[in-house]
Order: sequence, then C-alpha cells, then structure tokens
Amino acid sequence: MASFFGYLYAEKAETMTTTTLGKFTYRKLFRYFVQGLLILAPIAITSWALVSLFNLLDQILPQILGTTKQIAVDTNGDGILEIKQVKGLPKGLGFLIIVVLVIIIGYISSFFVVTRFVELFDKVLERTPGIKFIYSSVKDFFEAFAGQKRKFDKPILVNVMAEEVWMVGFLTNEDMKRFNLGAEYVSAYVPQGYNIAGQLFLVKRDRIRKLENMSASDAMKFAVTGGVVHMDDYKPESQKENQ
Repeated sequence: MASFFGYLYAEKAETMTTTTLGKFTYRKLFRYFVQGLLILAPIAITSWALVSLFNLLDQILPQILGTTKQIAVDTNGDGILEIKQVKGLPKGLGFLIIVVLVIIIGYISSFFVVTRFVELFDKVLERTPGIKFIYSSVKDFFEAFAGQKRKFDKPILVNVMAEEVWMVGFLTNEDMKRFNLGAEYVSAYVPQGYNIAGQLFLVKRDRIRKLENMSASDAMKFAVTGGVVHMDDYKPESQKENQ
C-alpha cells in the first residue's frame, strides 16, 4: 500500500516538475522573443523608411526624363508575358542627382538676387487662386519644422483642463489680435501620442510654463511616445556659452 502511494506521489511530482519546467521554458522563450522584437523592430522600421524614401527619390528623375520604359518579359518561361518597368539610369544615380540638386538650390538661394527672385515667385504662387491654398499649406508645414521660421521650437507645459494637469506642447504664436483676444492670450499646439495629429489651444499666458531644460526635439519625442522615450541631458544655449 505504501509503495502504491509512493508511486502516485512520484508520478504527481514528475508531472508538476514537467509542467513547471514547461511554463518556465515558454516564459523564457516569450521573453526572449519580446526582447528580440524590441531590438529589431526599430531597426527594421527605420531601414524600411529609409529604403522607401531612397526608392521614391530615385524614381523621380527617370520619370521626369522619360527614361523609365515598360517591357514585356517572360519570367516563368510559360509564354505569359509580364509588364515590368526598366529604368535607364543606374540604381541610386537618380537619388544622388536629386540630393545634389536640392543642395545646389539651397546654396544658390542664399544670394541676394536669387532670394529676391524666390520671394517674387513665392508671392505670385500665394496669390494664384487654387494654387494658393495648396502651396501655402505645404510651405507652412515644412517651415514649421525646419528653416529660420520654425514654429515648434518653444517647448512648454500648457494647462487647459483641470488645475495642476499639464500637457506637453509648443508655443506657436504670441499675437492673437486677429482673434480679438488681447495680448494676454497665446496659441499652444499639443501633439497627440502615437499619432500625427494634435490640438491647438488659445490660452492665457499664465496657463503655460516654458521648458527651459528640454530641447524642442525631446519635447516632441516625449509627447508623441506617451512619455516613454529616453531623453538626453539638455543644456540651454546660455549655459553652453558660460562653459
């Protein structure tokens, strides 16, 4: 009888040990999988974005020059022809030419005569019906993130809801006269987490706090990632000059 119970106890212990080891192995495998995903996903997504941008720019010039041709190819040897596009330029040459052309235009635009011509052309486009809306919208969008007229370069905390509840945003305009709100009002843009959208708030100056110890790029990353991003140590320009 004792041997029978001993046998049952041994079987139960072996089953529990196997189950425990199985769960332990599955958890370790899942943890390794997640760890590998965290390492590879940013690299893969970044690589995909760069390759997509490269291919997009590389195809622009052949299409403009008309060097892209469509040919019929029997790829499987079954007599069924497939239409494929063949570029007349070597791979990467179109991308290189576009980048060099943009740099040259940026360099030439720094000259006074060219600057005046660009400003004149800019005014013509902004006054042309139909084109005005598209051109001005695209121009303002790019100028908001780059160039001398950047708008998202003043990170702030803005209070628009309950007291002592603050959101990370950007001070975009300090002149609200067109809205008949007076000099005490400013505009604050708050980006949404994991989204390309955001909200614009018109609030009083005492409802915002400027973030002196955070760069604009870190503030944007912090807002769109829901606060989970690692931020580098930031030193304002005044502190850099004193060092």
